[in-house]
Amino acid sequence: VVAALTLPNLNSSTGDKEKVVKLQKIYSNLQEAFGQAEVTYGPYRTWFASDGNNLNSRTKRIFERMTQYMKYSKVCTVNDNCRFKFNTGVSAGEETQYGVILSDGTTIGFENCFASNICYIYFDLDGFNKGANSPCKDVFKFGILDGNITYGARSVVENNNFIDNTDYAFGSVICAAWVINSKNMDYLKINSSGKCPDGQNLQFGVKTTCK
Repeated sequence: VVAALTLPNLNSSTGDKEKVVKLQKIYSNLQEAFGQAEVTYGPYRTWFASDGNNLNSRTKRIFERMTQYMKYSKVCTVNDNCRFKFNTGVSAGEETQYGVILSDGTTIGFENCFASNICYIYFDLDGFNKGANSPCKDVFKFGILDGNITYGARSVVENNNFIDNTDYAFGSVICAAWVINSKNMDYLKINSSGKCPDGQNLQFGVKTTCK
């Protein structure tokens, strides 16, 4: 009975550690690709001079320039619905994002480059057809803000906001910040009040694990 109870938890813990490593690697690769693109095309803010306010043109441009320096096995198409899995806040069928499937199976989508200083990049670590397909579990988000690859931060982890499956724009970016900085996914262990099993709140830089 003990083995039956322990093994699933062990498998879950191992899977989370693998995701932490994978997300850190993706973040590093993303920074490298962004840096190489700027060397080739100049500062990020200058990339969109000819695009005006055309959301699709901006998104397509950064997609093409970033993925030029990424190893991917497939470009997502409208037919496989890859580009729209991450789509939030825009009407169905509006081509405002572009995506690729990386060589390790991770799916990446570029979405909503509203202006020259901001763009969103989503990752599904195990691909669209596997896993939970949920923010903070296998879906994470980075942003390009003011010419830097970045992610969100929050002082105290609150469950209802932290892993809300309906809020890709909030949840998945803050979870990425937690994973990169705290090197764990212990926010999955907190209860509805945002507390670990030991009764304490997770907090960036202070209480960074439920152990």
